[in-house]
Amino acid sequence: MTATAFTPTPSTPTTEHVSFRRWLGVAAVAVGTFAVVTVEQLPVGLLTPIGGDLGVSEGAAGLMVTVPGLVASAAAPLLPVAIGRLDRRIVLIGLMALMVLANLMSALAPSFAVLLVSRFLVGISIGGFWALAAGIAVRMVPESRVPQATAITFGGATAANVLGIPAGTLIGGFTDWRVAFAIVGGLGLLVAIALAMLLPSMPATQPVRLRTLAQQLRNPAVRAGVLATFMLVSGHFAAFTFISPILAGVAGVDKDLVGVLLLVFGVAAIIGSAVVGMFAGRNLRATVIAVGVALAAVLALFPVLGDNPVGGITLLVLWGLAFGGVPVSVQSWILLAAPGSAEPATALNTSVFNLAIALGALFGGLVADNVAITGVLWFGALLAVLTALAVGRVRVG
Repeated sequence: MTATAFTPTPSTPTTEHVSFRRWLGVAAVAVGTFAVVTVEQLPVGLLTPIGGDLGVSEGAAGLMVTVPGLVASAAAPLLPVAIGRLDRRIVLIGLMALMVLANLMSALAPSFAVLLVSRFLVGISIGGFWALAAGIAVRMVPESRVPQATAITFGGATAANVLGIPAGTLIGGFTDWRVAFAIVGGLGLLVAIALAMLLPSMPATQPVRLRTLAQQLRNPAVRAGVLATFMLVSGHFAAFTFISPILAGVAGVDKDLVGVLLLVFGVAAIIGSAVVGMFAGRNLRATVIAVGVALAAVLALFPVLGDNPVGGITLLVLWGLAFGGVPVSVQSWILLAAPGSAEPATALNTSVFNLAIALGALFGGLVADNVAITGVLWFGALLAVLTALAVGRVRVG
């Protein structure tokens, strides 16, 4: 994500040379985004053991994804407004410390209610950290290096989207779901220390106003991009939140292989992201539509062709390829739609992204509990295909 408006601040280098320490600071923020997004999605691969241990259904266990997603969607636009001119360095460290505390609560939770409280705190950390990280690149490097720095910063979020879940699933499979939360919390502690050591003081130059965020929705292209984000992300997570029981119950895959297969999904998603990134610059509208159609097709075919291990694994790989194109395509759309308002438009889209995760998991849980586990695949496919209606007639750029 790049920002086109750039004003040097006391914390911004004004020469082309960027010190190694500055790049380390950018990398620390990237690892921070990886940590918070991983924490948000960590329960996806652990629903079955957590539900069994705490005595809740898999549908109810999906609330562990819904709650932080809803909170993060509110925190992303509101926290920058609430903190005013407070030093962003201090806020980032505080948000990472909050994530560490929340993961400790999760690891020690004696009941599902306590676990949900910890997930509420995680949501604050996710939304606030992700929203503020958008401005770090501009503050750490000169204008010519901003694209590189933003690619690194949000590379952490992309990596978490495709690798965080399988990593947590593998850890939980080899040890225990509580250990998985504890390990990610330990990573957060290391990030907090790194941020304290590497980031310079970053007082806000201009406080964020709510009206700036609301103004973005007056742009038809931004509205279409936000709607596309909501459709694609909610459709994906309505189904993917329950990928463990889908692989085990629908495809007949051994539960011990789920963690490894989710890692395969992550690798496929990285490949999909790279491929879509190459095509997005040529015809962005066609690319977004193609990603939506591909995701819908895979989800719709899974109940039909994925009822055996070979078919299920094959479709899982195709699912990864399709979803890998979602973040890069919708983020490219938002930046192209609002070239002079990259930061508020990105904050708005971040809020919608997290809201989509939450509502996708919520309604997916309702479908899983009241219809069938395969129902979440059909539901996700319907939402994904609606993306074409959102962007089909809108001109961007």
